[in-house]
Amino acid sequence: MKNLLHLRAPGNWINDPNGMIYYRGQYHLFYQYFPYEPRWGTMHWGHAVSRDLLTWEHQRIALYPSVYADQNGCFSGSAIERDGELVLYYTGVRYEVLNPEDIHRHVNGQYEPSQLMLVSPDGIRFDNTKKRVVVPTILDAAIGDRRNTRDPKVWRDEQGVYHMVLGTTYEGRGRLLFYCSTDGDTWEYQNCCTAPNDTLGRMWECPDLFRVGGSWVVHLSPMAMEIDGAPAYQAACAVVEFDEENAKMTPPQSLSRIDYGWDLYAPQTCLDREGRRMMIGWMRMPAVVDAEVPWRGMMTAPRLVEVRDGRVCYPLHPDVREAFTREIPADAPYSGGEPRLYTLCLSEGETAVIGGFRIFRENGSIVADRCVCCPGIETEKPLVSSPAAEGDEVLEVLVNDNIVECYVNRGAAVLSQTVYRFTGEMQLPAGARCYGMEAGR
Repeated sequence: MKNLLHLRAPGNWINDPNGMIYYRGQYHLFYQYFPYEPRWGTMHWGHAVSRDLLTWEHQRIALYPSVYADQNGCFSGSAIERDGELVLYYTGVRYEVLNPEDIHRHVNGQYEPSQLMLVSPDGIRFDNTKKRVVVPTILDAAIGDRRNTRDPKVWRDEQGVYHMVLGTTYEGRGRLLFYCSTDGDTWEYQNCCTAPNDTLGRMWECPDLFRVGGSWVVHLSPMAMEIDGAPAYQAACAVVEFDEENAKMTPPQSLSRIDYGWDLYAPQTCLDREGRRMMIGWMRMPAVVDAEVPWRGMMTAPRLVEVRDGRVCYPLHPDVREAFTREIPADAPYSGGEPRLYTLCLSEGETAVIGGFRIFRENGSIVADRCVCCPGIETEKPLVSSPAAEGDEVLEVLVNDNIVECYVNRGAAVLSQTVYRFTGEMQLPAGARCYGMEAGR
């Protein structure tokens, strides 16, 4: 089975992207996967590969519960290449009490996580009998939380030292834990970094720490971070000071949102084939897509990560943008069925409508409205808006079945929303253009 541009599982449930890496001439994207129903459950790692970031081809399930430490789920993690082999690091979960109502759910937080690794000789074969624990369950409360420590992101520095960052919670605030290793097998605790206050989330999930140019950037998925005075679960970023050798990170005093929609969560980054930092995130969906095989959840299109004037930006990946070469009349009705990329400018008070999806400029902000495209479906924040800016806003709007991504001023802000239908209704400002992908895709 193949997916075009926006990866989704072969059916049922998908969430966090995991283990994203360019390895042996292909992009590998693993993901949290419950293969039995379109709802969250016992986590496996699904697996897909792509040579061009456009067409994704599903592989066999890579990780599944098979040992004591992960008997109730293979949670999120990352991948590195080591001596030509692909090494996966992930959080394994064991429930301490069996839930008689639903074996796929824990009872009152009674579970035990630890960090495991598995080595694949080629990125295709995964022997699930050869997993091993590399960071046991945290038992020292002064370091991290016994139950809520997870999602290892691993990288190797220029001196060949391996680094791991984990997300946890401490006294109701998000915290990062840093470990180091000389071989990638044996790990030692090194340091921690704690949020300055509880407005930045009570738990930091899915951490990612990397260098872009001369800047260190941290990605976090804070649980219950305050946005507009209310707690929300959103992906966030910051430019930070980080001493890699000693694993000392200065806590960010504030966090910016990675995406100004309300669906994107748990993004992951890697280096693309040109050495550029790229990102893909999970798009939550409020309801099941009632297809022949029902499914729920999907991934964003790939984006670059750039730092401009101290601000983290997320432009559409050029390999995706450059695939849209076939010009289409901009006012041609859109009802889904093939991806399209629209380019347009919006001045204050102007509106664009693409297949019933409304985008307008109000008080300097770009506002996206999916109400018409989600009939009868309860959605959180059906209207979302970007930060206000002066002057005309240049937009690239990528539409595909079940998703709209609005890139404002080359990714200075992005608004992404999942949808359930397009109506064909069109209204575009003068000068708007539309492109499809080359024939054969």
